[in-house]
Formats: sequence, C-alpha cells, structure tokens
Amino acid sequence: MKRTSLYAAAAALALSGAMSDGAHAQQGVSKSEIVIGSIQDLSGPIAGFGKQVRLGLMLRVDEINEQGGINGRKLKLVVEDSAYDPKKAVLAAQKLVNQDKIFIMVAHLGTAQNNAAMPVQFEKNVINFMPVTAAREMYEPFHRLKYSFAVPYYDQMLIMAPRMAKEKGAKKACTIYQDDEFGLEVVRGAEAGLKTIGMELAEKTSYKRGATDFSSQVARMKAAGCDMVILGTIIRETIGTIAESRKTGFSPTFLGTSAAYTDLIHKLGGPAMNGLYAAMGAQHPYLDEASQPLRFWASKYKTKFNEDPTVFSAYGYLIIDMFAQAATKAGANLTTDSFVKVMDTMKFPPDMFGSAEATFSPTKRLGSNATRLSQITDGRWKVISEYVKP
Repeated sequence: MKRTSLYAAAAALALSGAMSDGAHAQQGVSKSEIVIGSIQDLSGPIAGFGKQVRLGLMLRVDEINEQGGINGRKLKLVVEDSAYDPKKAVLAAQKLVNQDKIFIMVAHLGTAQNNAAMPVQFEKNVINFMPVTAAREMYEPFHRLKYSFAVPYYDQMLIMAPRMAKEKGAKKACTIYQDDEFGLEVVRGAEAGLKTIGMELAEKTSYKRGATDFSSQVARMKAAGCDMVILGTIIRETIGTIAESRKTGFSPTFLGTSAAYTDLIHKLGGPAMNGLYAAMGAQHPYLDEASQPLRFWASKYKTKFNEDPTVFSAYGYLIIDMFAQAATKAGANLTTDSFVKVMDTMKFPPDMFGSAEATFSPTKRLGSNATRLSQITDGRWKVISEYVKP
C-alpha cells in the first residue's frame, strides 16, 4: 500500500511538473531570447537576392538588440542555405524547426522552396512569416500560420499587362517565362489581365530553370511580330532575353514582375536594359535618394556591410520590423497564439521604402495587392506610377 501510494504521488508530481512546463513552454522563446529562422539562397542561381535579404534581416535584428530587444528578449537570427533547391529547403526547415527550435520562419526566399518547407513548419506550429516570393500559395489556401506581404505575380500582371498594352498601343503581346510555378503565375495573371481588354497572348515560350541561352525563344517572339513581351523571368534570364533582343533588332516593350525589379539588372546588363518596365511594391534604395530617411538608411547599410543596399535588403529589413511591431504588441507572454491574435489586427502604414499600407485580419493573410510601375532610365530604376489595385 505504501509503495503504491508513493508511486502515485511521484506520478502526480511528475504530471504536475509537465503540465506546468507545458503551460509556459513556447518553442523559440525563453526569458532572454527569441529564436528566428530564415532560409535563403546563398549559393545557388539567385544567391544575389539571398545575400541581400540576409543582410537586411541582420541590420534590423542588430538595431533591435542594441535597443534592448523585444519586451526584454534579444533576437537570435539563424539563416540556412537552400541553394534555391526545394529538397534542400526541406532539410533546412527540418534543422531550423527541430534542432534550432525557432519560434518563427521569416523571409524565406523562393516559391517552390516555401511550398516544400511549410508542411515541416506547420506540423510544429511554426508561422511562415512574410516569405520573399509573390506566389499566391503564400496566403492561399487559407492557413492560420501563413502571412504574406508581397503583391502576387498574378495580380501584378493582372493589373499591369492590360494597362501597358493600352498605353503602348500593343497589337501582339507575348511572353517568355520560367517553366515552373513562378513563371506560370506570371502567365496566368497576364492572360487574365489581357482578357479584360479583349487580347490574348500571341506567343508563349518557356525555358528551364538555370538556362543561359535564350536565342531560340527570342527568335520565336520576333517571328510572331510581338510588340510587347511579358517577362516571367528573374535576373540572368531577364538580362539574357533583352540583350539577345537588342542584338537582333527586336525592340518590343518589355514588362517584368517584382522578380526582375533589382539593381542587378542594370548593373550586370548595362545600357541595353534601359527601357525595361517592372511591377513593384517597395522602392530600390539608392544612396543619393531625395528622401532623407531612405538616404540615411542606405548610408547606414553601406557603412555596416561595405556594399550598396538593394530592394531585397529592404525586404529583409522591413520583414523583421513588421515582426518586431507585432511581437512587441503581443507582450511578455509571446506564444504562437498570442502573435497570431495580434497579427490579425495589425495595420502597417506606408514606410520609407514607399510600400503601400498593409492590413491583416482573421480572414486576410495578404497585406496588400496594390502594385505600381518602375522603369530603368539612364541606368537606374525610377518609379513612374501610383499604386493600383485589381
């Protein structure tokens, strides 16, 4: 009897302790620290983007920690490399979620990579916060652990393809696109947008991820008499397509998405890139910007990292800032549930990078679907339109 009572008491004590620990335990949150994870391409085809996002993340994390952290907790940022490979993204997510015990995944770069990693996160109740991709899967279908800031590629082209076709008096709109979910989203948006003005894509040509020669695709579009080309391309493919077109005397209006809105286009492609249009939602920060806050931020970034900032640096910085605003509001008892509850009431006003206002609710997981146009003029991006919504 005594032995049985002793076992029962020990079991009750253990259960009580476990329940107490469970009530207070939140993965990635301790008395002094919040662990944040991110997956970037640091060694693959868009490593330029990944490096810039990472530095933007680091800059805001350092600022917050220098100011005392969030409700007394410092931020610990852990970044893994996917090399832009969905399989490696899964491995990176498993490490971050299961070994590093992250509280939240922020700014994960790439559509296919996010789609592959999200199930790993969601199984452990880890939020996918503001991924750096404009695919609709980042907020659809609805999931309480999804939050997206990037104007979808689909909406960018739904808005801008018919607008540009009308402004330029285009008779034949065509597209070259990456043969994956990213490229297909661009095409779907363009087709839906052009349909509203009674147009169809006269020619569609694709390329495999990693391609470097676009001569056959350009020849097809030139032979079809295309006078506007919608680019479902990123860096190398945008430059390659336009350079090949200039070389062969093919001069349509080129319209890209935010995936092509990067300083690397005009830095690597040179004067041939002048005239390219791209949809975008945050402004590229040049060191001599007219805006004093943006100029100050760009100088601070260059001083810290010894290189010029880019719009992808801005994405990283803004995403940590958005996280910090919501986490601060969630208070000292930071949990996934308390963070979600706060995020579902958040309104982020326009920022120094010119982003549109972003709002979230219990049923709204995309901050904004407004987009505007920029054009490369004299070797730099210049904003040429106001924000437009579908």
